[in-house]
Amino acid sequence: MAARLYLFVLFMAGSQLTGAQSVGVCYGMMGNNLPKATEVVELYKSNNITRMRIYDPNQAALQALKSSGIEVLLGVPNSDLQALASSSNANSWVQKNVKSFWPDVKFRYISVGNEVSPNTGATSNLAQFVLPAMRNIHNAISSAGLNDHIKVSTVIDLSLLGNSFPPSQGAFRGDIRGYLDPIIDFLVETKAPLLANIYPYFSYVGNSGELSLKYALFTAPGVVVQDGQKGYRNLFDAMLDALYSAVEKASGAQLQIVVSESGWPSEGGTKTSIDNAKTYSSNLIRHVKGGTPKKLGKAIETYLFAMFDENQKQPELEKHFGLFYPNQKPKYPLSFGGETIGDDSTPKI
Repeated sequence: MAARLYLFVLFMAGSQLTGAQSVGVCYGMMGNNLPKATEVVELYKSNNITRMRIYDPNQAALQALKSSGIEVLLGVPNSDLQALASSSNANSWVQKNVKSFWPDVKFRYISVGNEVSPNTGATSNLAQFVLPAMRNIHNAISSAGLNDHIKVSTVIDLSLLGNSFPPSQGAFRGDIRGYLDPIIDFLVETKAPLLANIYPYFSYVGNSGELSLKYALFTAPGVVVQDGQKGYRNLFDAMLDALYSAVEKASGAQLQIVVSESGWPSEGGTKTSIDNAKTYSSNLIRHVKGGTPKKLGKAIETYLFAMFDENQKQPELEKHFGLFYPNQKPKYPLSFGGETIGDDSTPKI
């Protein structure tokens, strides 16, 4: 009996650790009052945050990450996409920003572009370069013998969905299929995940007459949306499963999705507060270890946005997604599998 109890405790401890390890944090740098990169890496380590997303190959951050044990999702900025459609430029980029730091820095993914859309917005002229740049970076990684360690992908947002309700009927917009389907084919071929920024906050704000705050914050007391045999108690699962349904319809049934950003702002907009941000973030960390109704029991690798408030972002709302203030004080208590960061929910500025 004692042995069985011991094994059970080990299993439960392992399950909790797996859930915590599924969650990383995005390290944005759009602030003029942020800590040095070396201090940031120590803050990650002291709070048991084992994965980091950075948006460009910032050399100070990469130097600070050496021998930290932190796994890194490294971004290729949209401004570099056209240049990296050239194989020689891609080889140089990988040499400078990846090979020079490997294996001291544990790169996990390289994200080639962020939220590029072929038909709308300021990124439409860059869409033609995304897949060629992905192929070139992948080839450079493979030539370095690192393909088994580092996967190459790109980040999308859910504006590419033409339908998201119910989740089983999720489908991409027809006008972006020519752009996205070849990317999905490439990811399937290379066994790399699709990266997606998923924000229930913005979906809730845009549909507050139809969606409840509790549904968005993981606090609904029961099933809110019944979709065939699957019941949805939170908006995050519904959004992610709608994306999975869309990917399946685009011949990506085996594709894994990594949530490359998700978060809730603490001020600056509708239903923004420290309490709501704390509720969302803490519930997300607990929730992702269990998967979605469509992928039950499969932990969802997720990156919380963001490590710090960033005072140079616009609009005002975008400045307040941080888990920490720039002085490294936690905005609210949050646990990443070790000690809880912060001892109260009082703002510390």
